[in-house]
Amino acid sequence: MNPRRPPALLVSVHGGAAVLAAVCLAVTLRDGLVERPAAVAFGALIVLGELARWTGARVREPAPLGAAGALSYALLGENADRPTTHGVAQVVSVVLAAVLLGAVPHIARGRGPTADQLARRVLTVGFAAVCFQPLYNQGVFDGWSGPAHVLLLLGLLALTALCDAVLAAALARSRTGWPFAPLLRDELRAMPGVGSAVVATGVVMALAVAVAGLWALPVLSLPLLLTQLSLRRYAAVRTTYRQTIASLARATEIAGYTPVGHAHRVAALSVAVGRDLGLSGPELTVLEHAALMHDIGQLSLVDPVPGGATACLPAAEQRRIALLGGAVVRQTGVDAAVAVVVERQADPYREQPLAARIVRAVNAYEEKAQGAGPGGPLTALEELRLGTAGDYAPDVVEALGRALARDCLTLPVTG
Repeated sequence: MNPRRPPALLVSVHGGAAVLAAVCLAVTLRDGLVERPAAVAFGALIVLGELARWTGARVREPAPLGAAGALSYALLGENADRPTTHGVAQVVSVVLAAVLLGAVPHIARGRGPTADQLARRVLTVGFAAVCFQPLYNQGVFDGWSGPAHVLLLLGLLALTALCDAVLAAALARSRTGWPFAPLLRDELRAMPGVGSAVVATGVVMALAVAVAGLWALPVLSLPLLLTQLSLRRYAAVRTTYRQTIASLARATEIAGYTPVGHAHRVAALSVAVGRDLGLSGPELTVLEHAALMHDIGQLSLVDPVPGGATACLPAAEQRRIALLGGAVVRQTGVDAAVAVVVERQADPYREQPLAARIVRAVNAYEEKAQGAGPGGPLTALEELRLGTAGDYAPDVVEALGRALARDCLTLPVTG
């Protein structure tokens, strides 16, 4: 993509997080740390969580233990039955310092937290601390004990998690231009998983430290750390699964049936179109895998299609190759939904599921645009638009045009 000015929302969020962090650090340096043992204990917990963060995995919360410790410190009102006196500034300062310290090894390997992740951590922890610490120190929650106090903490953390989801979706919208609603939906769908464990652990830590003191932290952090290790293994299995699909997709390239990189280009552009049309995370996964394997049926052909360009073949031959491809996909053990998309990519678009419509249009665009010279992308998109009367879904073609325009190609976007 061409260099361009960062969106105003990104500048505002990053600037707001930077200002909050600077003010809190200045206040903490001026007043000094209070209750140092608690600050050091929670800081060490957050450092441990950051050291164990996931790197290279597409997960909503890469450091759940660090997030739970940060939120617990923000909602800490008592330590071994003694009221705490640390405020919002110290909470943000300790969390920020611990996150940066724990991220040093990852930064050295080029896998440190992004600016968006740091801004979200500062703002969400600051939000939780602002909602709790001033009111607690003023005695507003003195009458909240037992189940009422638990519900209070759960409510505050649930509200914090919701704000974080909105913030994450808004930042992704600013960076990518994808629709906000599907991004927010994916964030909310991810919350009951690791997000619920983070919230629950944060509440339990705050309550346990209030009764048993700081010794409760290592005991309560162990289950979440073990869960994180288990989820890391699951993520590794998913990564291996995707690598297997990518290797299968390359089979047609190695055999000389399709151009090198064709399947990966179709998959990347199909996902961009799917996001534009509002597909959810699981639907995008099926779409990506189907796009990677959309040409695998050509392996069953005796004579290769010239250039692997199936879009120019008669409709009956396209359907035959698609059905052959679906049969191959089913034999590999890949999700049956992927096989359905591969099988139906050559059907009339009005009878296709949306994922199959996307793969068909993007594959045709890729085949028409490659090797057609500087004007190839424009010509290919116009051909697809002319074919919306019978061959390609109009909404998919227009979403394709918008996806290409977001990549700073000189293409007209209508609709």
